[in-house]
Amino acid sequence: MTNSDLAKSYLKKRTDRLDVLDLLLKKGAYSDVVREAQEIVELGFRGMLRYVGIEPPKYHDVGPLLIEYQGRFRDVSSEDIMRLAKISKELRRERELAFYGDIDFIPTDEYKQEDAMEAIEGAKFVVATATEVVQKGKGNGRRR
Repeated sequence: MTNSDLAKSYLKKRTDRLDVLDLLLKKGAYSDVVREAQEIVELGFRGMLRYVGIEPPKYHDVGPLLIEYQGRFRDVSSEDIMRLAKISKELRRERELAFYGDIDFIPTDEYKQEDAMEAIEGAKFVVATATEVVQKGKGNGRRR
């Protein structure tokens, strides 16, 4: 298996998961939308990084690595790289709260439709960008 193969596997996983967001939104499961969107974003970034030969670290927000290695992503503008990193940072911050909550933070009460819609928009942007990189070869770094 190569990094390119794994990146393509991540593409399938994130695309399949993206379909689930609409169902969760329809059910009013806004905190679950936020959590799933974060995982989609993480898979998107890991696929992009692997595709250009970067081994992603084992933590959830790898957006800073996109910034560091942005020269390896052919045809992805610096503005888009910064947007991607911002989406990752924001969703990473919500990851645990959306899933576990806290004594004074009940996820099913705290997250609203606007939060879910913003998470979906971010996840869709990441999936579209990652698809461009992995499927259409817009990464120009070393691949294994």
